[in-house]
Amino acid sequence: MLPESNSQETMTVEADSGAPKRPLGQLVLDAVPSAEWANRDTTELAERLESLDAAPDLISRLDALVRLTRWTRTWRSFLPPGHPETPLPEGRLSRLHELLELLQAAPEVRARVQRAVGRILAESDALVLFAEAGIPAQHGFFAEFGDRLMNKLLPQPRDDRDLAKLLRRLFAGVAEVERFLQLPQADFLKMARLLMPPPGDAAWAGVGAAFADAFRLLAARVQAEGLSEKLRSRSRTGPVSASPFYRLARSSEAVLTTWFDGAARPEAAADWRARCADCREEMAEIHRRLETDGVSTRMVFGLEVLERCLRRMEQVVDVLDADSAAARATALHRLLGQVVLSSHQDRSLVHLIAWNTHLLQRKIVERTGKTGEHYIAANRAEYRHIWLAAAGGGLLTVGTAAVKMQLTGVSLAAFQEGFLTGLNYAVSFLLLQAFGLMLATKQPAMTGAKLADIVREERGAERRAEIAAFAARICHSQLAAALGNILLVSGGAVLFSLAWRAVFGTPFLDAERMDYVIGSLHPLASGTVFYAAMTGVILWLASLAGGWFENWATYHRMPRAIAEHPLGEYLGRERLRRWADTFARETAGWGTNISLGFMLGYVHGAGRFLGIPMDVRHVTLNTGTLALALTSRDGLPVPLAALLWALAGVAVMFVLNLSVSFLLALYTALRAYSVSGREMAALLLHLVKAFLRSPVRFILPPRRSEELGVNSEQ
Repeated sequence: MLPESNSQETMTVEADSGAPKRPLGQLVLDAVPSAEWANRDTTELAERLESLDAAPDLISRLDALVRLTRWTRTWRSFLPPGHPETPLPEGRLSRLHELLELLQAAPEVRARVQRAVGRILAESDALVLFAEAGIPAQHGFFAEFGDRLMNKLLPQPRDDRDLAKLLRRLFAGVAEVERFLQLPQADFLKMARLLMPPPGDAAWAGVGAAFADAFRLLAARVQAEGLSEKLRSRSRTGPVSASPFYRLARSSEAVLTTWFDGAARPEAAADWRARCADCREEMAEIHRRLETDGVSTRMVFGLEVLERCLRRMEQVVDVLDADSAAARATALHRLLGQVVLSSHQDRSLVHLIAWNTHLLQRKIVERTGKTGEHYIAANRAEYRHIWLAAAGGGLLTVGTAAVKMQLTGVSLAAFQEGFLTGLNYAVSFLLLQAFGLMLATKQPAMTGAKLADIVREERGAERRAEIAAFAARICHSQLAAALGNILLVSGGAVLFSLAWRAVFGTPFLDAERMDYVIGSLHPLASGTVFYAAMTGVILWLASLAGGWFENWATYHRMPRAIAEHPLGEYLGRERLRRWADTFARETAGWGTNISLGFMLGYVHGAGRFLGIPMDVRHVTLNTGTLALALTSRDGLPVPLAALLWALAGVAVMFVLNLSVSFLLALYTALRAYSVSGREMAALLLHLVKAFLRSPVRFILPPRRSEELGVNSEQ
């Protein structure tokens, strides 16, 4: 364990007192009852301790230490660890306890084992372990992926001086690190006292110096990231000398000075924690300004690096500021587990993909995205507005469905069909936006930013309650929107078919297409279930595209560029300002609607190109096509079973369009802030219980916003 203080940062390693006169294995056998000499565990322990003591060089000592460590483990690596806060059961610690009891009872054995471990510490470098493990470097995804892949495929030279590599060998996988964290604190403290050289031993000099240098490097990284132009431009205005990121480095050096001098540490540590809190407050301010100034992946990366560095430094300060050996052991146990886990993650391809996905998710949800389409009712007045907006959306969708059916009746190449169908959808969605109308199931996919606000600001039961309330608002709002869309698109389709027959004298659809439309909505005999779920994914992806486009325009200050364009000399500055305001207000909606239209339009064509049956199923659009098919039968009866199955397909579409898009938005928000799988499961269970406890609020809104515990966001 790290010494409490040193008068200097570097010391020479003491020479060995001389070669041992008796093999350590024999001393081990002398320290146990003769009846246990035939015990296989006892002989193996004696042999491995002797190998550690007699090792002639660093490589041999490291191999012997790894073999000894693996001997102490009685579990199987393929078995999953238990809960992190649950100590390992006694059965999994029997060999470790046997080793510790031997070292406790045999002082000479203990001294020689400590001398061997001291040699390893004296010849190793802990700088990379504490300063770099788990702190991502400025590498692009593909370059980093290539490096890690080559490291796995090609043999790597041994770097026995790197303590991080030694600990990776001692804990060969993430499961073993998690079991190490489950080790009872009393056992870890006993290990530190019996296996490690005593405080003040010369072997600790190099570790102490590396520990201090790692703290300095982390402080320098915080200063560099926090004062970088990309984050400084979003920070509070003021001189660099007043920045908390700049001041943290001086406070960090003061902590180290008091530690090496052996002076009273509480004041320096308290001052450092205050500076750390100032850094986090500045990071919160940067987060707030991202809402108005836009965000890039580099900014999200910088904020994530700052958070990881500060968290690592806090763990180091906990070790340095501990007021007792037990407290220091607890802090060091936590720190070692984290850095070894991070060291494994730095080599993992799966973790690299997950990390970059996390960065992308953080970038997605850091922007609110004011689309002008967030019609989520918090009271009865807003609920009535949704009905009106959805009714208008249903009527407009009649025309969209009619054009779509005409396009499917024309033999076009896949690209032309996809382009024209997508253009039809995009124009329809843009008209919905322009007139303030509503299409059901679009809104849940665009709730990621609001969900992210809840995840960021709330914790535990309060977070679950807020998300349940928000989900209730989405459900009753979308149910009203779907009913409004369906009723009006059905009624509008009837009127459209009658008008078509009156003008052209023939049904709008021929018999073949009528039968196809009705049969294609069968939830079991067709791909409706899969297509409806895929449509939910597309709705979510379109919301991401809209948020990305709005963020891109904001980050590059496009509205200001439009307002200040030289054409203003000819067109008028006031006119350009109005155009800039319109662009800023409608950007996300344009991006969402155009991308959604063309993604929906090209699905069928992409399926034709790949030879895979693919299509979309949107509740409002397909209800319109169903109504057109039913009213085009020219008096022919519709089989009741086929009609009921088609209506069931419409219900399935509504549920899957809504649930898939909302759950993807929720998952993105939760993963963006590293919410664990256990908490996700608890949240979903809470949502189910909230629905069963009060299903009415998922169907009808309250009379006042306060009844849901949230304010109207309109």
